[in-house]
Amino acid sequence: MKDYLVKATTYNGMIRAYAASTTDLVEEARRRQDTWATASAALGRTLTVTAMMGAMLKGEDSITVKVDGDGPIGAIVTDGNAKGHVRGYVINPHVDFDLNEKGKLDVRRAVGTQGRISVIKDLGLKDYFTGEVPIISGEISEDFTYYFVSSEQIPSAVGAGVLVNPDHTILAAGGFIVQVMPGADDDVIGKLEERINNFPAISNMVREGNTPEQILERLFGEGQVKFHEKMPIEFRCQCSKERIANAIIGLGNEEIQDMIEEDHGAEAKCHFCNETYQFTEEELKELKQ
Repeated sequence: MKDYLVKATTYNGMIRAYAASTTDLVEEARRRQDTWATASAALGRTLTVTAMMGAMLKGEDSITVKVDGDGPIGAIVTDGNAKGHVRGYVINPHVDFDLNEKGKLDVRRAVGTQGRISVIKDLGLKDYFTGEVPIISGEISEDFTYYFVSSEQIPSAVGAGVLVNPDHTILAAGGFIVQVMPGADDDVIGKLEERINNFPAISNMVREGNTPEQILERLFGEGQVKFHEKMPIEFRCQCSKERIANAIIGLGNEEIQDMIEEDHGAEAKCHFCNETYQFTEEELKELKQ
């Protein structure tokens, strides 16, 4: 099953929901970043949430997320857009621990419990939308649940999970975001809370072969969900040699001349995809204005 997400509503439009399978996305990020198991889970959960938050946007809008905790993993940085293109990296990819007391990957220990989550949305306007909240658990899902309530004033439930194979490849990954719309009555909210509290781990559901549609139908009840859109998700980086060249031009002729004389060329690596770009002396000379 290729990665994709669905957008849906239920309870007569009082609840909107997103669900995604992201196994390939997280595996591609793991491969490019060479993340160890716990780091893969932290990065994968954040990528999954970012994919769904990107799906809330329109047109050319984009979103950048930074989870900057006090744990050994360092900052997690991801970005996504309304087209399902997502990418991300973690500062320290070689972080792994024994399983926690629940028998799960100890993401909280890797991320830390102190720090901030920041979300920047480029909506094509003069100013960016920026939201920032403290990390409250380090488990990622709970932190983004808090983000939606505190920063965007939307009561939400966020679930994201990653299962890792013994060889560190990704076995299963996926997630959901459920949001309460204005006007929803207390009875609906009570039903929703009860269903989410009794819901199985999302990563296990993906491993068992459940599609995003089936995940939402199991959450809300078969026949209760109205699906509006299905869109593919993939790891896609926006880097290119042309973009790197423009960045080098921005350094100025003096800096470029130093590269020519001292290094006899230049090399740049993209944080997100680890692609390396080489520039010869002749190419650098052509970049001088």
